[in-house]
Formats: sequence, structure tokens, C-alpha cells
Amino acid sequence: MSLADVLQSGNYVLIDVREPMELEMDGNIDGAINIPLGEVEDRKEEILSIEKSVVLFCRSGNRSGKALEYLNSQGLKDGHNGGGWADLKASL
Repeated sequence: MSLADVLQSGNYVLIDVREPMELEMDGNIDGAINIPLGEVEDRKEEILSIEKSVVLFCRSGNRSGKALEYLNSQGLKDGHNGGGWADLKASL
């Protein structure tokens, strides 16, 4: 399923891997869970237990790509890189 299909389905959880300071400076997406990239490994069970599609995003898509690669290696079945937060927010 493509990212567009996942977003259209509405059956997903958004995870913002930016640092809290970035959310304060740049803004956020309502309803997104903030799990900074440095905490993804420690919180992997929380993420892997999500029973919906997981859409990760950050400022540009680079950190969310790294987080997705790690989570996929840990068994994440339905994860997507949402890319940069501004573009993702515009597509919701």
C-alpha cells in the first residue's frame, strides 16, 4: 500500500521523530506522537505494538527514513516514511 493509500484510508498513526525543540520552533501535526529519533530504539515495543499503519516523519524525511529502516529490521510490518512534516501536513 502506498503512503497516499494509507493516508486516504485514515487507518494510521503519525510519529514525529523530530526533537521537541523543533516542534516548538517549526510547528507540528495535530494528533502526531512525538518520539525523537534518539528514543526510537528505547520505545520500539511501543511502536511495534501499534495495530495500524505507522507513518514516520521529520523535517525532511531523512531521520524518519533512518527510523523506518531500524523499525523494519525489528519487525515493523506496515511502516511508511511520510517525509517532511510540512509536505505531509499539506497532504492530510
